[in-house]
Parts: sequence; C-alpha cells; structure tokens
Amino acid sequence: MTANVRGKAAAPIRVLVVDDSAVVRQVLVGLLTAAPGIEVPHAVADPLLAMERMRVQWPDVIVLDVEMPRMDGITFLRKIMAERPTPVVICSTLTEKGAKTTMEAMAAGAVSIVTKPKLGLKQFLQEAADELVATVRAAARANVRRLVPRPGAVAPAVPTAKHSADVILSAGLPPGATRAMAQTTERVVAIGTSTGGTQALEQVLTALPRVSPGIVIVQHMPEKFTAAFAARLDTLSAISVKEAQTNDRVVPGRALIAPGGRHLLLRRSGAQYFVEVVDGPLVNRHRPSVDVLFRSVAKCAGANALGIIMTGMGDDGAAGLLEMRNAGARTVAQDEDSCVVFGMPREAIKRGGVDRTVPLSVIAKEIGTA
Repeated sequence: MTANVRGKAAAPIRVLVVDDSAVVRQVLVGLLTAAPGIEVPHAVADPLLAMERMRVQWPDVIVLDVEMPRMDGITFLRKIMAERPTPVVICSTLTEKGAKTTMEAMAAGAVSIVTKPKLGLKQFLQEAADELVATVRAAARANVRRLVPRPGAVAPAVPTAKHSADVILSAGLPPGATRAMAQTTERVVAIGTSTGGTQALEQVLTALPRVSPGIVIVQHMPEKFTAAFAARLDTLSAISVKEAQTNDRVVPGRALIAPGGRHLLLRRSGAQYFVEVVDGPLVNRHRPSVDVLFRSVAKCAGANALGIIMTGMGDDGAAGLLEMRNAGARTVAQDEDSCVVFGMPREAIKRGGVDRTVPLSVIAKEIGTA
C-alpha cells in the first residue's frame, strides 16, 4: 500500500568512469557514489574496457578522459555518438594541447567539461565534488540528440584591478552618464549559454552573414579553453570570432567570447561599445557569469541591445535578461525542444525576462533583425 501511495523510486543515474589514472578513478567513484541517486557500476582504464562493460550494461552518463592508451577519448566519443548517443562529461587536464583536444571533444558531442590539474589532482577533485555531481546530474537530463556532431578606433583605457561583485555589476557608463543612450547606430547582441552551448553557438555563429551586429558572449567554460574554442569558431564562421580582451570594440561582423575564469562586461564611450575583462568573485557560481554580462548590457546599451539566453543548467542570466528587457532590449530564449538542458531559458521565462521563445535554428535570424 505504501509503495502505491509514494510511487516507485526513481532509478539511480548509472555512471561509467573511463580514465587511465587509478587515482582519478578511485576519487571519482568515491565522490559520485557518495551522492544520492548516483551509482558507478564500472570504472575502467581505457575505452576498450569500457566497451566490454557497456555491452552488458549501458550507462546513463560517461565521465571520460581524453588522452588514454589503446584508444583516445575523442575516437571513443565519436563512436558512442554515432552508434548510441549518450551524455558524456569530459574530464581533462588543462594544457594548451588539452584545450585544443577538448574543443574537438565538445564538437564531437560531449555535454560538458570538468577540468583537472596535473598537480594536486586528488584535492582538486574533492573540492570540486559539488560541481562534478551537479554536472553529472545535468548530463543525465541532457537531450544528447541535440549534440550529434555537425559537418564539419581604440576605446579609452579602463582599470583592470580586481572588482567586488557590486562594482562588477554597477560600473560601465561614461563619466556623467546616468543611463544607456536612447538610440545609437550600432547594435549589441548579448548571448549567454552553458551546457550544450558549444555546439549551439557553432550552429548560430556559422549561420550568420559577414555583416552582422556585434556580439558579446558568455559560455560557461573553464580557463584556457575559450581561446581554442573561439579560434575554432573563427575558422568556421563568416564573422570574426575571438576571445575577448579589455578594450576590444564591439563592431559589426565580430563576436567576442568571455575568457574562461574572468567576467566580461560591456562598456560605452560616446556611441561606441567596447568590452572589459575583469577578475572578481563568482556570480551564480560562475566566472564568467551571464548575469554580469547581461546586467552591464542593460545599463550601457539598453534598447540598443538584443539579449539571447540558450541551453544550460541553472539560472545564471535569468535576472540579467529581465534587467535587459526592463531597459528596453529585445529578449529571446531558446525553446525546450532544441535545448540540451532547458534550465537557464526556463528560469528566464519564469521570471518574465523573455519576449520570444524560438528554436535554435531561428536564433541566427533573430540576430539578423537586431
């Protein structure tokens, strides 16, 4: 009788860990199995052993290293996504080579990245336990079929010292200005995204013509990965795409992506827009934070802006998008059917910050009419 009233308990999330480091396997298994509703039936040293286990029991989520013996993680990932799309979280060492390799993995269909340093690995993984568990839970809910790989004048200097959260979210207008200009000849498109965003951004940016409004982007991504990500998109897109640097102008035909580990803010000098890259505390558990970018765009660009929130878990960007809408900006959210994870758009819609909800395939067109 009790079972009928309470209903059947949800099945646990089955995680397969694939990493050639015995220490990493041991720590990951301990952290994940300690979390309610997660179990790790198998932890193996390479993809060939993983495939043997998967023939018996297919996992809900795979936590995957990249550089391993016998078969590299990218080859394994491509095989999985071609045969039976499954949420994959990349757990990769932060090196320049690793950054490029991990970008290939994201392009091949990985859901998210959890970084691991070469030194202090065990302590790092233990300290990052909450993030790791949240990432695995989000991956288990991800719409992985949306991740099937696709074919192939200087602004005035601004201070770059560390900012408090209040300063980060309040600065940005020229001296004496109290609000964004009512109208300028230049438009700004601000995009915020997280889980599933690397492929979503690729689809949007590669669909834009060379003459498009200036774009500023926050993609939740670890330090050192964004430069490789921007460089890859630059080779694929008609517009220019680069990792943002302080004083970069926001101009038509260019997209600026926030560097991992630092906040990105829009600034204004006269009728021209530029960006500032700053250190500062985590906002909504993220640095860069979508809210930090959106709130600066609301203040500096107002009705001259278009705000777009796309696939991702959590609520980062929801408050900032509402501020943009209240400042007169047009706001758009990616719809649930085309999201890998609908968390961020759902929260923005719930708070009343969204004018229109559209499929991913329509977002480039929305930008074209900004």
